[in-house]
Amino acid sequence: MIILENNTLKFRFPEVHEKASCSIAFQRTLRIPDDGRDYPLPPGLGTFPLRHVDDYASRLPDAWHARGGVLAPMYQAEAMWINFSSDYPFAVKVATGKICAITGDPWVDHLNREPQDYVVLPDQPWLDGYCIEKGVIRQFVAMPLGMDYTAEEQMTGKAIHGGLQLVAYPMKAKSYEKMMAERSMVFRSASYSAACASAGYSVLGLTPMGLAPGGRMKQQIYDDPKGLDAWDQRHGSRCFVSLVNTVQWMAITGERPPTEPPTARDYATRGLPWFDYYGADAKAVDGSEKLRGLKSIAKKAEQTGQGPLPENETFAVPHVVTLGDRRLVRECAGELR
Repeated sequence: MIILENNTLKFRFPEVHEKASCSIAFQRTLRIPDDGRDYPLPPGLGTFPLRHVDDYASRLPDAWHARGGVLAPMYQAEAMWINFSSDYPFAVKVATGKICAITGDPWVDHLNREPQDYVVLPDQPWLDGYCIEKGVIRQFVAMPLGMDYTAEEQMTGKAIHGGLQLVAYPMKAKSYEKMMAERSMVFRSASYSAACASAGYSVLGLTPMGLAPGGRMKQQIYDDPKGLDAWDQRHGSRCFVSLVNTVQWMAITGERPPTEPPTARDYATRGLPWFDYYGADAKAVDGSEKLRGLKSIAKKAEQTGQGPLPENETFAVPHVVTLGDRRLVRECAGELR
């Protein structure tokens, strides 16, 4: 089952194991420049508000009510990253417009290993975008459907779904108990914390938002060392996250949207920290040739003569903090004194 609590999706599977739960939230963040450089991880600026689609069914297309899930607001060209939190192992699939963010393949309701089309929790604390190369992603950036920017439109030629799609599969109870038994003597700590009209959007004057590839960022998507047999694919929960712009958010919910985020340059000039993540000996997946072939927002705008992307100037990142460092502590060689 999925519970919405404090703008966070909580996936729980008590029928699998009493500890089988994970949390997924969507973080507002700085949009990094789309200039060909590889940037470190930008900070989180607070979670996007999430609301039940069912609470606003009369103001939304029938298709949105049918698929359920939650609703979130994003400014045009605003960026996001996905925050995962779990002590129990999960395999989580992430798609945008029903295009897998790891492989670029169409959505399917099961896990694939070759190539791996999911992330593994708790090893993967975040996902900031589309996996295009080993150790490099292109940032998730919101753009309206129907303008040919989104990954969905570039891959399929259609603008139907938009939003985000998630499915979480817990580790099988037997695999979990075996893993914990093997670790019982080891101290472990982890803390991470056109087509639009046919879909019925134009009838209600609603232009949904999708996610498009933005600037390049250093981030590894970790390989699954456990294998497909570890995951309980009989007990998966799916959630559709529909995205609307901030004006539509106010019209639908009656709530004010979050304030516009600062620009990356403004943040950097104040000397505030950016981040890097140390994944110890974890192996990274290679990245997707399909996703590598997508045109970024800046490149699309340049080719279509729509002008440069605003606030896209290159700048120097002043301060990078390394996270997740798990180096061993030097032990005392003699008696404690």
